[in-house]
Amino acid sequence: MEHYVRYLHKDTIAYGILNEETITTLHGNDFSSFKMTNQQLSISAVKLLAPCTPSKAVCVGLNYKDTILEPGTSWPQEPLLFIKPSTSVLHPRDSIIKWPMIQSLVFEAELAIVISKRAHLVSQENAHEYIWGYTIANDVTAKDLQKKDGLWARSKSFDTFLPLGSWITRGIEPNNLEIASYINGKQLQLGNTSNLIFGVEYLISFISQIMTLLPGDVILTGTPGGYGGSVNVGDTVEIMIEHLGTLLNYVKD
Repeated sequence: MEHYVRYLHKDTIAYGILNEETITTLHGNDFSSFKMTNQQLSISAVKLLAPCTPSKAVCVGLNYKDTILEPGTSWPQEPLLFIKPSTSVLHPRDSIIKWPMIQSLVFEAELAIVISKRAHLVSQENAHEYIWGYTIANDVTAKDLQKKDGLWARSKSFDTFLPLGSWITRGIEPNNLEIASYINGKQLQLGNTSNLIFGVEYLISFISQIMTLLPGDVILTGTPGGYGGSVNVGDTVEIMIEHLGTLLNYVKD
């Protein structure tokens, strides 16, 4: 199992491999070009950034068997997709902003697939070849605007509405991972990726039939039951996924 981090150190952004409390610096800007160096840094000496720089985040709605459907909705026959822009990405421990036009702010804990190379018309059988690893994602939503608009673009796309991190994990089996989320230490969600309706390989193949996925792009695989926890200014939001660690963010005006 390997943990890839992206970090800021003395005005320089670089990638590295996390070894408990130290980081081994990597040369290169993506998974295919990384070269190990001898430089070691303490994790306390750096600021951890979002672990990749996606051109887009492709998100999947209603993808857990333990989701309680809202009135008038039904299970999708194919993945229900929407996109978050690259400008919505937020670093670990940075603040989710409740922007002035928003009244109701919610969040969702999600396993995210990180794409390693250009993917177009990929088969399910070959989908694993396009996975760099996995990270934690928080699908933040302006719930009142989502209901008002009907469409999801505005409610999902505000700056800071896609916290990612704290690292990318390789060498794990993604289909049986426990997911939990907390607000101010109180648990809101507890689920497992074994309850995914559309699995990791299927999602990569399906999405690649529609759009080209680029290195560093992320696929948010959906959120387990108990989703839509309301957050307010001053709250602390934590998402924990087995083997992937914790993603922590704050909420402010």
